[in-house]
Amino acid sequence: MIKAPPAQFIGLSPIIFFVVIVLFTGILTNDITTMPILVAFFLGAAYALLLNRKDKALSFADKLNIFCQGAGNKNIILLVFIFLLAGAFYSITVDIGARDATVNLALGLIPRPMILPGLFLICCFISFAMGTSTGTITAMAPIGLGLAEPLGAAPALLAGIVVGGAMFGDNLSFVSDTTIAATRSQDVELKDKFKANVYITLPACFVTMLILLFIPVADVSNLQSSSYELLQILPYVLIIASALFGLNVILVLAIGIGSAAMIGLWEGSLTLVSTLQSIQTGISWMQNLAMIAVTIGGIVSLMQAYGGIAWLISVLTRRIKTRRGAEFSIAALVSVLDVSTANNTISIVTAGPIAKDLNRQYGVDPRRTASILDVFSCSFQGLVPYGGQILAIAALGGISPLSVSMYSWYPMLLFVFGLLAIALNIPKSLAGSKV
Repeated sequence: MIKAPPAQFIGLSPIIFFVVIVLFTGILTNDITTMPILVAFFLGAAYALLLNRKDKALSFADKLNIFCQGAGNKNIILLVFIFLLAGAFYSITVDIGARDATVNLALGLIPRPMILPGLFLICCFISFAMGTSTGTITAMAPIGLGLAEPLGAAPALLAGIVVGGAMFGDNLSFVSDTTIAATRSQDVELKDKFKANVYITLPACFVTMLILLFIPVADVSNLQSSSYELLQILPYVLIIASALFGLNVILVLAIGIGSAAMIGLWEGSLTLVSTLQSIQTGISWMQNLAMIAVTIGGIVSLMQAYGGIAWLISVLTRRIKTRRGAEFSIAALVSVLDVSTANNTISIVTAGPIAKDLNRQYGVDPRRTASILDVFSCSFQGLVPYGGQILAIAALGGISPLSVSMYSWYPMLLFVFGLLAIALNIPKSLAGSKV
């Protein structure tokens, strides 16, 4: 058994290196989107391979093996297939007219001032029912991005709205993997963590809808009479329904692609050859994203092997003196872990045991801790431009991930209300005795 590495700051530096080169290139060119994200991660991976452990030197072959094990993690590979299938689904639904039909239906049914809040609320509902932000983005990205042109709004704004709604359910849903991870790590009931969470998520949701209500959009009255076939909307109905029934996301996407293909063949908008070409086109859109996911997995594995994650945990937990300080430290720990790993579930699993120890030492209610872990990990997951959620919708929309982050208002507000909940002991019923 390999001995755990000693904590060292240098082990955390690959993610800092990535951020620095992206910002430095943006400053030099006056365009923050200049540096291609995949190239930046490749440079980050190269830098990570140059580092080493403090206590013993790893050979280059050892480091490559660690990188490949992280890159080939089963969760990473599953994410890659989800991304590729999501691209295929997006492409084929556009080609059969499903996206335009759904957009025209939405423009006809939802009052113009409520278009943006309505889109956000629909995404919130779907993500809460499905418990997956990735699945919600897969279902709603074509619709949200399709609204950009008729509304005269920036595609990044619509993408940010979809991401925000997706993170609402990722954080609050009873079947979300983050909810399950947070409650299991603290040995609390799902319903108790939910009760603690609603004091944070509902105000953030309300303020987000209020902001969206005042975002001006173009007059779409002339588009409300646009013709559309209800049959074309069926793939979205099926993908949402199958997800709500709890089917695996791979099966959900397969149903969506298969139904869209059959509709295209039935209506004559696709031939067998053009169907296959459409699927290939969508897959090719997501190939960069798949490589980014694989590269991130390898870099994170190296950071753990170098003691970077251990260093982060030790720094963020060493100066705690009060219960409120413990809560802020838990929030900071899971937040920085999410920024470092770009995976909110992994950040919760990593921070969970440390947080449980802090509960015992400083009298923090474990139900409150479970809520803090989930809230702050999901907040940053909806903001980091190299997280799977933002990367996926940015790839589908052909826009910069950084621009999507700027419009991810709900995750920003979730972070703000999370801080207020800690500072003001909200909810009071879960406040501990030591302050």
